[in-house]
Amino acid sequence: MPDLPDRPPTAPLPAPLPNAPLPAVSSANVLDRAAVERVLARAAELQTQVPGDEPSDLISDEQLLAAGTEVGLSPSLIRQALAEERTRVAVPYERGLAAQVAGAKLASATRTVQGTPPEILAQLQQTMQRDESMMVKRRWADRITWEPRHDFWAAFRRLAPGGRAFDLFYANEVGATVVPVDNARVAVRLDADISRARTQRLEQGATVAVSGVAAGGGLIGLGVIAHVALLGALAGIAAVPAAAGLLVGFAVARSHRQVLERTQLALERILDRLEHGDLRRKP
Repeated sequence: MPDLPDRPPTAPLPAPLPNAPLPAVSSANVLDRAAVERVLARAAELQTQVPGDEPSDLISDEQLLAAGTEVGLSPSLIRQALAEERTRVAVPYERGLAAQVAGAKLASATRTVQGTPPEILAQLQQTMQRDESMMVKRRWADRITWEPRHDFWAAFRRLAPGGRAFDLFYANEVGATVVPVDNARVAVRLDADISRARTQRLEQGATVAVSGVAAGGGLIGLGVIAHVALLGALAGIAAVPAAAGLLVGFAVARSHRQVLERTQLALERILDRLEHGDLRRKP
């Protein structure tokens, strides 16, 4: 077998320069912030669907801050979002005819304001007792609930001519939750439960509607007893009170939406005064 010629030795690769620039990143590999948030949300969704993979459902504030900072979110805004999340009250989605006709049974409002939790809770306590004629129902470290006063003086203030509207009087309970955002700000959430007022409007509307239908049915029954020939004429007349009863009953039940709007506005006004420091001032 003939001898193969010797190969020339392979030349060593040149060493990279110490300050050589990194290769340019292709625009196809760059994501904006919205895309990053969608990717993270989808990855979290997929992780819960992987069999055998059991990640922890809990994440600390520090981990969330670190993750948000990595995608370019402001730490102060993350803390504010955390505080608002802790003030969030889980309200079940309302279905059925009552919610569609009359509206929601809970009004709520949220705001981030300057102050500390003890200061804000003290100011809210003062305005609820002094301006809204309410008294404490329950008290926690970061939350207080109130209910309307029903004594003689409270009734006199509500009925006095030229007095305040006391829109929160329709609520069977008003709650305030205060969570610190940082050393100088807190997130405040106010909730008003007006389910009792909605039930009353629905009952009143149903009573009016049933009365109208019953009146129409009574006219038809009278026509049957009096003379069959009058039945056709009375049937047309009977439709009038029945239709009127249904329309008026619907309007009465739907009037709860006005109560909801007034209650919502009352909560927003309290937060407006709290934000601008008006609750600290004496009336």
